[in-house]
Amino acid sequence: MKQKGNQNKERTVPPLELLEKERDRLRHHKNYRSTLRSMVGVLIVVSAIAILVATLWLPVLRIYGTSMTPTLKAGDIVLTSKGSSFNTGDVVAFYYNNKILVKRVIAGPGDWVYIDDDGNVFVNGEELNEPYVKEKALGETDLEYPYQVPEKRWFVMGDHRSVSLDSRTRAIGPVAEEMIVGKLNMKVWPLNEMGGI
Repeated sequence: MKQKGNQNKERTVPPLELLEKERDRLRHHKNYRSTLRSMVGVLIVVSAIAILVATLWLPVLRIYGTSMTPTLKAGDIVLTSKGSSFNTGDVVAFYYNNKILVKRVIAGPGDWVYIDDDGNVFVNGEELNEPYVKEKALGETDLEYPYQVPEKRWFVMGDHRSVSLDSRTRAIGPVAEEMIVGKLNMKVWPLNEMGGI
């Protein structure tokens, strides 16, 4: 009878294999949670860095409207870079009435701008070579030409001259340096048009 009781006790004690499997399962579960926590932490840090970079150095913008066609169309996504030094022909983004507008730099501080009735643009007496403009037009303007760009301001115009509202109107006027978000460097969407601007 004592032997029978011992046999029952042996059956109730889990075999060593079951204990090892349970130990391995618990170890795997603990490693999985630790790995998951680490991965989530890394993703949060990477996301924060990406947001910081996008906000401070490379803002990403989506284009709305047609004032920059054919260079940029509605729906295009572009990368910009911060800076305060711009050249004639650079495309910049700037704040205007709680919106961000995108236009091309035509003239800088102190430059004289003249636009004739046919839409030809002259800066400091020299006609600009503008291969990016498909159809020249005087467009909407209420300035008297020649017009001198004030200090620390940039005279900007859209590439679609007949529809663009830009520095040719007093409503927008030349753009102050502190209002400029940055220079557009690269189109990233659509993918088949990816490249420099």
